[in-house]
Amino acid sequence: MRFDATGKVTLDHIYTQADPRAYFSALRGLEYHIPQLAKPYFATLIEDYRAARQVDVPQVLDIGSSYGINAALLRCDVTMDDLYDRYCDIDSHSRAAVVARDRELVRSRTGSRARFVGLDISQPALAYARETGFLDDAVHADLERDDPTAEQLAQLANTDLVISTGSLGYVGANTLSKVVAASGSPWMAHFVLRMFPFDSIEESLAGLGYETVRLDQVFRQRRFISHEEQSRVLDTLSGVGVDPSGLETDGWLYAQLHVSGPRDSTPPRFFDAFHQANSR
Repeated sequence: MRFDATGKVTLDHIYTQADPRAYFSALRGLEYHIPQLAKPYFATLIEDYRAARQVDVPQVLDIGSSYGINAALLRCDVTMDDLYDRYCDIDSHSRAAVVARDRELVRSRTGSRARFVGLDISQPALAYARETGFLDDAVHADLERDDPTAEQLAQLANTDLVISTGSLGYVGANTLSKVVAASGSPWMAHFVLRMFPFDSIEESLAGLGYETVRLDQVFRQRRFISHEEQSRVLDTLSGVGVDPSGLETDGWLYAQLHVSGPRDSTPPRFFDAFHQANSR
């Protein structure tokens, strides 16, 4: 097994296949469910934005969107278990047949009303998500390293909300500042693994006029793939001053939700709940 600098096992190969079968086959045994846990928070944010800004169909940018999993959950109102059942054990199907099934899913199911745009460095994953209709548009770019092209700026220009489930830490302030520069002041909700300090991103966003709150609740991302991965991640957590007792020590990677919004127009439900909890 190969490990990245954080101690996590490198699973890059599951994000670059022509369709998501390898992705779901690899992650099912690890009980990867963070998109499912994030779904109600993202749905709430979309509804709050629609009401606050009077935007009927907000544009949602999913950073690290891969095969459009968050978009599929929200757009089609399905669960991660539905998707695991859908993609596992269908090796005999052609890619065309898998795409056709997913197009029918998008046509037949109705969930959150939003326009979903994916940002990712995996062209095959983005292509699949666009072809099926999980994503309405896709930005193939590494904004940590590169500036967006004129075409990409146009794709990002109407972003109303920015979401992510696990990509922040691998991408950060560079990407978010470029998205803000292209789009104005989108609301944001990021599920960030506890091994990745959010301070520098929060500071960068504050410089752009944002306020950020972090929910105290923790969310299971997935099980560790091995004792070696767990040991390496525990070392990383220790290095950034995070106590893993009763959480990562019990065999799971955990994330926390950070919600950010412009100081003059913050996401009301999250911010009100946070401030009420901290005023008791």
